[in-house]
Amino acid sequence: MEKHELIRRAEDLRDRAERSGSVTHTGFLTPAERYQLETWARHGGCRVVFSGGGPDCERTAAFFLPDWLEEEAFEPAEYLSAIQIDAYFGTPGHRDYLGALLGMGVGREWLGDLQVEGDRAWLFCFPSVLRHLLTIDKVGRVSVKAKEMSLAEIPAPVRQVRQESFSVMSLRLDAVLAGMFRLSRTEAARQIEAGAVSVNYEECLKTDRTVREGDVISLRGAGKGSVTGTGGTSRKGRLFVYAEILK
Repeated sequence: MEKHELIRRAEDLRDRAERSGSVTHTGFLTPAERYQLETWARHGGCRVVFSGGGPDCERTAAFFLPDWLEEEAFEPAEYLSAIQIDAYFGTPGHRDYLGALLGMGVGREWLGDLQVEGDRAWLFCFPSVLRHLLTIDKVGRVSVKAKEMSLAEIPAPVRQVRQESFSVMSLRLDAVLAGMFRLSRTEAARQIEAGAVSVNYEECLKTDRTVREGDVISLRGAGKGSVTGTGGTSRKGRLFVYAEILK
């Protein structure tokens, strides 16, 4: 979704929540869309909660709260559902499941994170499409059966994280990218100029962009990571940078 259209929809949902006194929400957002709305909400003082149904979900919906509802009292289980899909005599992959679900005529914005482990998959979704999704019986050529689950029953995804620490002369993007992904400075600059690098989910072509703590940096084909901290200097005056890389 285009950024301006996303913000316009968010403004409408915010206004509807205020007028009606009820919770309104977007569809499931990509990480880039969430980042855009978080930035907009901070500057606009908007009361919004992001949830995908479980901890560390990549795809989340933005829930706009009326005045009477405190953020701490918001219950995602009242607005989101989950299903478990068991496969028989086969182990479909993530792409297989997603293709089958979208083939049922359900838009991607109605589907949250899809987690696959062996012959079982779990999916977050909106209640409005739950009953339809529960009728799924095939993923590719593999027979499957789905059942509703509570949000709390869905296991947390296993994410492997690699800790990195390195030093740079300055917090330029090419220097930080090289440290995070173990590249030469020349190769890091080449990747940036080729359009393979995103900062906070937006393509960045500037090798000298200043990186800040909390920035999410992605390198096509290598994954993504976040800058978790900076501080301290080496004897040669280089600044230490700390990062987490999702494997």
